[in-house]
Amino acid sequence: MRRWLPAPAMSAFLALMWLVLAQSLAPGHLLLALLLGLWVPHATRQMRPLQPRLRRPATMLRLFVVVVADVVRSCIHVSVIILGRPQRRQRSGFLDIPLDLRDPHGLAVLSAIINSTPGTVWAESSADGKWLTIHVLDLDDEQRWIDTIKNRYEKPLMAIFE
Repeated sequence: MRRWLPAPAMSAFLALMWLVLAQSLAPGHLLLALLLGLWVPHATRQMRPLQPRLRRPATMLRLFVVVVADVVRSCIHVSVIILGRPQRRQRSGFLDIPLDLRDPHGLAVLSAIINSTPGTVWAESSADGKWLTIHVLDLDDEQRWIDTIKNRYEKPLMAIFE
């Protein structure tokens, strides 16, 4: 089965996205979606040498809930900064965070979490993978940000991927 479908989720996603973008269920589009879903995972197999080994589904669910709550909270906080309270001066800046996470899939998820949270951007990671630089819109307490990234995101990701 893996020979024909090396990445079944990717195949299904590609076929579905093709049909959504084409806005048609015509036989030609169905055939093209099937061909794309079968061919693209084979063509990109060499770009995915490592398959993720996911562990602890309960931790994944908890992390998802934490991230959604943090994104909503951050949206409100960034809105308040941008739209109100001009008397309160915000300090934005870059922050270096030491990393213990080494799995490339875990780092990709951490990057997605940081970049999808309003007010934070993954700016750079060191060549040796031991440091992460992020930009924070409201950098009031550097240690709080380091603790947040390490405890709320990095520890669960290490439990899931390593």
